[in-house]
Amino acid sequence: MDALARAIARPEPVEGLAARSPLAGLARRSVGFADVLAQSVSAVAPAGAAFTTPFLVSAVAGGVSLPAIAAALVIALLTASTINEFTRRMAATGSLYTFVARGLGTAPAFVAGIGLLIGYAFIAMFALAGAGYYMVFLVTRLMPEASLDPMLLGAAAVVVLGVVCFLVLARGIRLSTRVTLLVEATSVALIVGLIVAVLASNAGRVPALVLEPPPFDVQAFAVAATLAITAFVGFESSAALGVEAKRPFANVPRAITWTVLLSGLLYLGATSAQIVGFDVTGLDPATSASPANDLAAAFGVPWAGFVLDVSIATSLFACAVASSTALVRVLFSMGREGLLPASLGTTHPRHRTPFVASVVALPVVTVVPVLMIVAIGGVWAAMTVLIILAAAGYILAYVLACVAAPVFLYRIGELTAWPLVKAAVAAVALTGMAVLYLVEESGGDRAFGVSGFVVLLAVGIAFTRERMLRRPWLRHAIGVYDHAVAGDVLGGIPAAEWVGEEPDRSRRGD
Repeated sequence: MDALARAIARPEPVEGLAARSPLAGLARRSVGFADVLAQSVSAVAPAGAAFTTPFLVSAVAGGVSLPAIAAALVIALLTASTINEFTRRMAATGSLYTFVARGLGTAPAFVAGIGLLIGYAFIAMFALAGAGYYMVFLVTRLMPEASLDPMLLGAAAVVVLGVVCFLVLARGIRLSTRVTLLVEATSVALIVGLIVAVLASNAGRVPALVLEPPPFDVQAFAVAATLAITAFVGFESSAALGVEAKRPFANVPRAITWTVLLSGLLYLGATSAQIVGFDVTGLDPATSASPANDLAAAFGVPWAGFVLDVSIATSLFACAVASSTALVRVLFSMGREGLLPASLGTTHPRHRTPFVASVVALPVVTVVPVLMIVAIGGVWAAMTVLIILAAAGYILAYVLACVAAPVFLYRIGELTAWPLVKAAVAAVALTGMAVLYLVEESGGDRAFGVSGFVVLLAVGIAFTRERMLRRPWLRHAIGVYDHAVAGDVLGGIPAAEWVGEEPDRSRRGD
């Protein structure tokens, strides 16, 4: 028997390891890189955003749409790289909420957690409403003579999709990530095909995008870049799968970076295709309810509009699933720590998912957009309000994470110049964007979204403050993350179970 075989057969005892992870109950180390990547990609919903964000950006920025989206891509990459300073060292279902706690402490973590809950919840609502919006296009296309109310049809679609979303989440993390990966990959492939077709058939107009730039408007560029950053929110959601991911310190950072980079390239291509397409056809994007359909009809391929409606609707549904997946895991983490009711920190005994958190969250995510659709009088109008709340919540959490990263690195003795610079640039840029975005929206028809965010943030802060006063021990309980347990280590001895006899090595993990 060689030395390696002897070490495996009779390993040196490693004492002092916990018997269970603080986040026990989840399916630890059960999903691979493809599943982790699917989580982040689907939360961003690049296929859906590729035909909604450029449309919104061009309405504000006109000819500076491409530079605005490129600037947003750079800022998103800096933010992703800063967040990865945590994901390379820590696996936590609480995502940015936990990261901020480890860097800045309890109070900022609460604010980040509230922002993250608002972001995940309202982006899931936005995605459900968006999927319903494009399903209405499909139904009216298939049944053009049917007299159906688009608003009621959209609300009904949101309810059906919400139920399906709950079933996917309840069944297990592998099912939810693989469903979203299949859906998103198919949607992106279809859209890339359309982008290539439009640009190839009008190759002569492409150089003009670079060689004949329009007059640069600084204010329009700033507002457009702020809108464009909303197309990237959710890229960090794979961090919520840190406990369930295999090789989390490698796979989660890769998934986050790849998601931002690939999504940004897709947005740049889609924006270029829309600029060229509308220029060639002479259509006005400001009057288009569905740019994809209008361009497809103008190019004489109306069937492509049908295919794109399907791909965008499915992409947005995948976004709803991925965002809800991250939402319930943050609620699970808060329940496990004691900030929220302990029942939220429990898992399904068979599927090992945060089942109670799903039962609580999904009805809210489904009902709120339905009520907004009915109150506002249209699906698209409700979506424009929902995205304001989602973007504000996300950016608040991103800013706090960027501030927390250098502090965290300094505390562990690993701070260098580059992490400090990129975190500072990202934090300043995101803060400026958030202020500009909220000020711009507060003076328009969607001011309700801004006031709604402020109210929700204030209520969340008041709740956490009251919770802290009643439970002062929470100050030392926030920021729970996964760590090695006895079953993960050869020769591991559970500290709580070791009584001088050989431990049971047949049990691996939780």
